[in-house]
Order: sequence, then C-alpha cells, then structure tokens
Amino acid sequence: MSIFLRKLSVSNRNSLLRIIAIASAGSGLLYANRNSNSRANVAVKVPVALQESLSLPWRITQYIFPCPSLLSSDQWQPGMLPLFSSRVGSAPSSDIKKDNSGAVGGDPKPCCNCLGRDTIANAAARVGPAVVNLSVPQGFYGITNGKSIGSGTIIDQDGTILTCAHVVIDFQGMRGSVKGKVDVTLQDGRTFEGTVVNADLHSDIAIVKIHSKTPLPTATLGSSSKLRPGDWVVAMGCPLSLQNTITAGIVSCVDRKSSDLGLGGIRREYLQTDCAINAGNSGGPLVNVDGEIIGVNIMKVLAADGLSFAVPVDSVFKIIQHFKKSGRVVRPWLGLKMVDLNEMIIAQLKERDNTFPNVNKGVLVPMVTPGSPADCAGFRPGDVVIEFDGKPVESIKEIIEIMGDRVGVPMIVAVKRAKDNLVTLTVIPEESKSDM
Repeated sequence: MSIFLRKLSVSNRNSLLRIIAIASAGSGLLYANRNSNSRANVAVKVPVALQESLSLPWRITQYIFPCPSLLSSDQWQPGMLPLFSSRVGSAPSSDIKKDNSGAVGGDPKPCCNCLGRDTIANAAARVGPAVVNLSVPQGFYGITNGKSIGSGTIIDQDGTILTCAHVVIDFQGMRGSVKGKVDVTLQDGRTFEGTVVNADLHSDIAIVKIHSKTPLPTATLGSSSKLRPGDWVVAMGCPLSLQNTITAGIVSCVDRKSSDLGLGGIRREYLQTDCAINAGNSGGPLVNVDGEIIGVNIMKVLAADGLSFAVPVDSVFKIIQHFKKSGRVVRPWLGLKMVDLNEMIIAQLKERDNTFPNVNKGVLVPMVTPGSPADCAGFRPGDVVIEFDGKPVESIKEIIEIMGDRVGVPMIVAVKRAKDNLVTLTVIPEESKSDM
C-alpha cells in the first residue's frame, strides 16, 4: 500500500482523479443490488498529503458539473470525498406527479375522496356528539326481565332521533307500543326519556323524540345514491352499551337485495359493508368520509365476519317523508313477482323459448298472485313490462318510484308477451298489508 501511495504522490493530479473515480465506481457497484430501502454512501479516504493537490481540480469539477439533487448534502468530513451517495432503487417516473392531497397522476386538482391520516377521525368527530344510546325495558305484564339496547342519531334540533324499529318496538307484540318510552343517553352524559313517534317494521326504521331546554348536537343526512363498492365508511354506535365506539370499513355492495338474505315480504335493498357491528350497534349511523349519514346500521350475519347491512339513507329519507305526511309508510301493492332483465338473461330466455318477446330491456313477470290487483288487471306469467304509467322502465326500482304512495289510482301498463304481442293493461294498486 505504501508503494502505491508513493507512486500516487509523484503522479500528476489528473491521474489521481481517474484512479479515485474508478475506485468509487467499483465501490458503488457493490451496493447496486442491495435492498431498495437501504441507503448507500461510498467515500474514498485521501491521505492528508494529497488533499491539497486534489482540492483545486475537485472544486473546478464541482463548478462545471453541479452536484445532482440526489447526492447527499451533508458536510464533507476532513479527508473524505463523498463521490457516491444515493438511495438505491428506481426513481419515480417523471410523468407521475403527487400533490399534498395524495393525488397521483397528471391531475393537479386535490383528491377530495382520498383517505388521509385524519379522514376517519374527522368524519367521526362530526357525527359522534349526535350519536346516542337507547335502552328499552323488556318484560311481561309490567315485570321487567331485561333491556333492549341500541343506538340512534339526533338529526334535528327539535330532538328527532333516527334509529331502528326493532330496538324500540317488539316485533312479536311482547313489548311496548309505538308510543312507548325509551331511555336516551347522549355522549356528553345527559339523559332523557324519549317517545317512539313512528315506526315501520318492514324497513325497520323508527323515529324517537326527546325534548331538551339546551341545544342538542345534530348530524347531517347525506346521500347514498353515489356510493360505490370500495368507498370508505364508518359505523358508529354503542355496541354492548359501550358509547363512542367507531369502526371503519368499505362498502361491499350498494344494492344487496332482501331476497339474497333470505328475507321475505316486501322487496328491500341494503348497503353491505365489512364494518364490525355488534349487539347495540343497531340504529347507529353509517357515515361517509365527509361526516354525513349515508345509512342506518340494522343487522349483521352472525355466522360470518365482515357482513354487515344498513338501510340506505335515501330510502330512510323517503320513509321520514311518509311519517310526516301520513304517520306511516304507504306502500302500493300489485301482487307481482318481478325480475330485472339484462342482455344476458334475455339471450338465455330466448334460447329456452324462441317465442320470448323481442326486447332489449324491461321487467319480467314470472309469477302473479291470484286475486291480486295485477291478477285482476290481466297480468300473466311471462309478461315483460316495458312501460309503466306512460314511462319506459328497465328495473323494479323504477316501477316502485313511479307508484310512490299512490294507492287506488289507475295506472296504464304496457307489456310484451310471446311472439311480440303488445298488450296494454290497467292496474289499480292496493295498500300493502302488514303481513305481506
């Protein structure tokens, strides 16, 4: 080594620089295959006797070739020339831009739906104070043998609380009445005696009212119509009477049918999420990242994890309007079993029966209830509804929306039958009975 240094001392300065550059490049190659998360720093130690002779050319080189931004900006140690300093790994592509909001790509606009560090906490903070614990005594003939617990949300300054019917009403008629009393506890510790004002057993939605001389916290109703599978949501409530409990997850399905869950009666749709809910969560709000209520938690599948369901807030809003208008939910009944058609189902039906009507969309009627309004109107199994009350329809949901709460009002329906036979029928909906 001493012989090598003596040779270096008599060499010209350019030769020294070449040798040092080769040494540093070789050292750098040793780190090229390291983990991308590691940081490699390669330096060459130069004897003090040679530092002076190298200082001027090095400064000139730095002046001609400015140090790239990826090089370390640390102060050089005496006798050390930091010739190689970088994070090993591929650099981001120049066409990928990131702003402070977390947006990726060429769009410079902030990402309003991105999940940030405080997104869930902020959403929960907006709704949390309005979430209440509900408790209803259970028993027979005045003898209390337990309590039904649940959650609710104050949605109006007048003390209106949105919750589940099964929390405050006994489906078997063993507990209370629609005007029953409920113990309400706010998160700030205040307690009230609430009154069950309205309840709808089919949708499992109920309204409880409390009266307070001091201001009450409230939560805002959002919209569930724009939800997509994968959207982040927060479930809030008081499981097992544990107040201020929140869990987070995503929307798994935006239109889970009641028939998919083996539930009979009137057709209903639910939001399916993987939020953890337990006994006591029923009636609590399902919240989006903006801190708005987009559903009411109603049930979970006991034999599985991550299968929770909520009533969409758009449906809840319509139910509340029914409560305000008539004190109950008025549902027209036709007596039809219906199926939404799409291109694949239509193609399959045509393969099975070449007389199936030539349609691109519509609602299939596979069954008609004997003695029902639809039966009296002349509906037949196999009919395809293409117009209802003068409006083209593609889904059952559209038919339900067109009917609204109109009971006893004649409606003109256009159906297609086998061999493209077009028939016009007049049906008069009846009000659905509680056992339908």
